[in-house]
Amino acid sequence: MLRFEVVRDAARTEGLENGRLLVVIGAKGSTRPVFGAIQTGMNAAPVLGRDAQGFKPGRSVMLDASAAIFPIASLAKLPAGDYAVQALFASNRDLRSLDSPGNLFSDPVAVHLDPAKGGTVKLVLTHAAPPEEMPKDTEDVKYIKLQSKLLTAFHGRPIFLRAGLILPRDYAKEPTRRYPLRVHIGGFATRYTAAGSMMRDTAGFRRLWAADDTPRFLTLVLDGDGPFGDPYQVNSANNGPYGDAVTQELIPYVEKLYRGVGKPYARVLDGASTGGWVSFALQVLYPDFFNGTWSSSPDPLDFHAYQLIDIYADKNAYVNPYGFERPSERTVLGETRFTMRHEVQTENVRGDGDSYAYSGGQWGAWNAVFSPRGADGKPALLWNPQTGAIDPAVAEQWKKYDMRLYMAAHWKTLAPKLRNKIHLWVGDADNYFLNNAVHLLDASLSKADPPFLGEIVYGPGKGHTWYGITDLQILAQMSAATQAPSTQ
Repeated sequence: MLRFEVVRDAARTEGLENGRLLVVIGAKGSTRPVFGAIQTGMNAAPVLGRDAQGFKPGRSVMLDASAAIFPIASLAKLPAGDYAVQALFASNRDLRSLDSPGNLFSDPVAVHLDPAKGGTVKLVLTHAAPPEEMPKDTEDVKYIKLQSKLLTAFHGRPIFLRAGLILPRDYAKEPTRRYPLRVHIGGFATRYTAAGSMMRDTAGFRRLWAADDTPRFLTLVLDGDGPFGDPYQVNSANNGPYGDAVTQELIPYVEKLYRGVGKPYARVLDGASTGGWVSFALQVLYPDFFNGTWSSSPDPLDFHAYQLIDIYADKNAYVNPYGFERPSERTVLGETRFTMRHEVQTENVRGDGDSYAYSGGQWGAWNAVFSPRGADGKPALLWNPQTGAIDPAVAEQWKKYDMRLYMAAHWKTLAPKLRNKIHLWVGDADNYFLNNAVHLLDASLSKADPPFLGEIVYGPGKGHTWYGITDLQILAQMSAATQAPSTQ
């Protein structure tokens, strides 16, 4: 029998004793095969996963044919050959990134594997991801790590909000000028350090930022990592009150320290994909706090179209009503790239208890944000990780995050507060079928009373993260929206 013995170096005391143990079977010559654990597709590096409880320094855990595996059906199906194998013990409870502080790694081991011959491969966890060190500030980019009183109280341990802040051009030259705030949310799991990447010399945003005709904003980049992965920046039974923490703690702190206007009319939002949903949801849930959202390709705004799943009517997430495996991603020409069962299995391998719900991946993050807390204190499962069977009682609880349902239920109050504040784009060949939910929202808003005064734009043949206008045009619209109200 082929198996992998993972030993925790007696000198490695970082991190906790309970967590998820992964072994990644990378291509020959790979220098960091363990980061292949987040890949999806039939060509992804094989990954094995198993819970490790009481994994103290000096002890070992075995992973064999009984461990969860992806993308092959079983360890016996691994083609014989030369590989680079590496182990990871993920125990950080507050951040789900693979390289989060305290997580332990082995060195990659070059080895010939043949399931028919068996054998034991020993991997020693000799390295630890170092304690968090914030990037150094530059003249134009500042990094923020703020302990949240709200989230700390919720979790019962210190929880921090992290963000990157890009200062407007000539910020230091105009010490009395105050600026509107643009809150930018990246795609799934985008870290706050993206602010630095946006300001690299060769980055398109930096060229735009430096242009004479570009409106000046404080650009706040939120962080996409948390106890269950991307927290989606809204209040949640499992993640805690992220929406309140962002609006009551982080934004006031930034505006005070960096000369923000500090008024609702001078705050706008934007983002695509995950950022599209977050920017849209924050505008809708905090309509008096923000003054507009420019959102592209939002994650599902109506759970009748949770990608291709109707969580309220469908019985199974993996198999559609016609008995076929349900796609989760397509090309713009309609070819299936991944199925639901395939994609979720990547997270079942990474997640505690062989469950996507605790993986920190996309489906696990959604489940943590939208689901109630179960009797075991963990996020309740929308569907069974292995069979895909949907729990209708959990689906019912998701309705509070169904943006179409929420807006319909509160429209009389929301309508005047959202007038001209919603700008939404989606490609009609969106790779994740996100256009379906936008169409459902659009159909609902087209009948709204009072009328919906905003814009929803579709791109025929366009895929994920399509915007119908340029970045400069968006900033110009934001600038017009954030002018001080007339006193006349």
